[in-house]
Amino acid sequence: MSNRPIPDYMRRAAELAEQAVRDGTGGPFGAVIVHGEAIVAEGHNRVLSTNDPTAHAEVEAIRTASAHLGRFDLSGCELYTSCEPCPMCLAAAFWARLDRVWFAATRADAAAAGFDDARFYEEIAKPSDERDLPVEPFLRESALDAFRSWNALEQRRVY
Repeated sequence: MSNRPIPDYMRRAAELAEQAVRDGTGGPFGAVIVHGEAIVAEGHNRVLSTNDPTAHAEVEAIRTASAHLGRFDLSGCELYTSCEPCPMCLAAAFWARLDRVWFAATRADAAAAGFDDARFYEEIAKPSDERDLPVEPFLRESALDAFRSWNALEQRRVY
């Protein structure tokens, strides 16, 4: 992987962001995933066309790359995204085990266009019992059997 970003990959992510706006599929966000020297996946925001709030460009690209490469671990890949990832997309990049994330526009640029993630960053930093969205434990024992079954699997694939 490169220690320096490749402009063509970021330009493609920006083109995909423009496409999302032009096609009316969602906000102005595009992303590509690169493995070696090749783009293996592309994505642009599809929140409006799919009515799926998780259909962000980065998540779309991660899903496509995983399907294309046949693996959930995207080690050896880099993400180029037209804008600094929101908390959900950043978490998805961590889960995907990407080697690096390059971004163009900042979250301040996104906020100026009406996509302000500051609240989400602030909420995540709070203890769960102080968040605006109540997140509360309930009926813990009902879920523990699944974890016991998972831990008992000899051939489990940890991810």
